Amino acid sequence: MSRSDAPSFADLTFIDNHGKEVSLQQYAGQPVLIVNTASKCGFTPQYEGLQKLHEEFGPQGLVVLGFPCDQFAHQEPGDDAQIEQFCSVNYGVTFPISTKIDVNGKNTHPIFAWCKARAGGLLGPAIKWNFTKFLVHADGKTVQRYAPKATPTELVPDIKTALAESAH
Repeated sequence: MSRSDAPSFADLTFIDNHGKEVSLQQYAGQPVLIVNTASKCGFTPQYEGLQKLHEEFGPQGLVVLGFPCDQFAHQEPGDDAQIEQFCSVNYGVTFPISTKIDVNGKNTHPIFAWCKARAGGLLGPAIKWNFTKFLVHADGKTVQRYAPKATPTELVPDIKTALAESAH
């Protein structure tokens, strides 16, 4: 599939951790931060920062979406209910979280295939570890990619820019 006949960002969907299909169409015109997450990773404390972004910038239009993935060193072993409880109890997470997905390989979730096609990493498009982040701008086309070690706080200038763009 070429980029020209690929679905638009708003055409994509995911299944939330309660089994409900969620259309990204509802976020059209808003910047969306996509993150592959894991509960037993050295970067797991980033959940706290992601929640802060959700609280601070959500009212201005930013959408934070977490996508648990167990493809890296079995660092997300739990089921959807366990993941939700872990995130809520330990980090107060209230932003949407999907059911567990793959971010690489033949079962790559379409949202991650879409993001990787538009924002490859330094060593190619494959995701190398948990907490890789993609900021999809309100135009639904511009995508910025961030390495796992980039903290949520480091994304704030780009988030502010994306929010300002969405206000036009």
